[in-house]
Amino acid sequence: MLTAGCGSAHRETAETSAGKAASGSYPVSVTDCTDARTRFDGPPRKIVTSNAAGLELLLRLGVGDRVIGTGFPPGKGTMPGGLDAEAQKVRVLSRGAVPKEKLLGSGADLYLDTFGAMNMSGAGEAPSAEEYEAAGIKHIYLKSTACAATGKGAVTDLSAVEDDIISLGAVTGTRAKAKELVAGMKKKVASVRKALDGTARSARPTYFFFDYDAGTQQPVAICNRQVANAVITLAGARNIFDCDGTTQRVGWEDVISRNPDWIQLGVRNKGSRAATDRAFTAAEEWLRSNAATKGLKAVKEGHFLRIGSERTTIAGVENAETVETIARTLYPDKIR
Repeated sequence: MLTAGCGSAHRETAETSAGKAASGSYPVSVTDCTDARTRFDGPPRKIVTSNAAGLELLLRLGVGDRVIGTGFPPGKGTMPGGLDAEAQKVRVLSRGAVPKEKLLGSGADLYLDTFGAMNMSGAGEAPSAEEYEAAGIKHIYLKSTACAATGKGAVTDLSAVEDDIISLGAVTGTRAKAKELVAGMKKKVASVRKALDGTARSARPTYFFFDYDAGTQQPVAICNRQVANAVITLAGARNIFDCDGTTQRVGWEDVISRNPDWIQLGVRNKGSRAATDRAFTAAEEWLRSNAATKGLKAVKEGHFLRIGSERTTIAGVENAETVETIARTLYPDKIR
């Protein structure tokens, strides 16, 4: 299953389905956020992705040649490693959320959805299950992101993301590659955890994810069901907010009262490295010049991390790399 990783029964089903795909055996079944089941009698051949995160996973699994379109495309030079050239060849169906009519008329046999029921600005009305079926499109989710709001309990590890990757490998018949990707993630996180073993929670620095693109008038808190909470926790930091859910609007007085040791400048991909760097600089300058925030400990000490929002808040292989990046910054004497 594409599962949120909260139950052993779900994990067992995911591994069973993945095993079938590894041996070239179908059917494979996956579920959505309400546990409605979708069956695959063979691998999908024409895939549309909702954004660059889903596209990146498919490229990493080696099935980029099956992707016929995407929404929220990656800017040139922003995809990691050798994936960028392949990503730029993918047809852009929309610079934002893919409109309903364009998605249903795309000719896809699979839509990989990172957002689910999340409120995406400009997304408009989403297709119904009946409309997907009529168009011959199977609809599946990255559940660690799309279904996070309906999950239970705090997310403090990347097991949900790993389950998504294994399950997507099952659906596309790339189980071996999926296992390789997950093993690499586990290795990175295990290395950080080993280096920080024995570091008391009280000795771990406090951390604020500043979502600059969400606006500066009222900040957005990363809550306990967001994958970013797991990234922050695994990196040896303490999220300054302990709200229940995915995100929540708070006041600057809430940030000031918690006075974080470190601030991540959470900026989304702007389409080019230069444009994204300018946004990072703008976010930092705003914190330094604003009367309410310039006295924060992190601001006075220049404790900023320039790490993109997507690799922190949306499920993917780079979540583990972000754990490493944050930990290396916060603990330079322990992690090299």
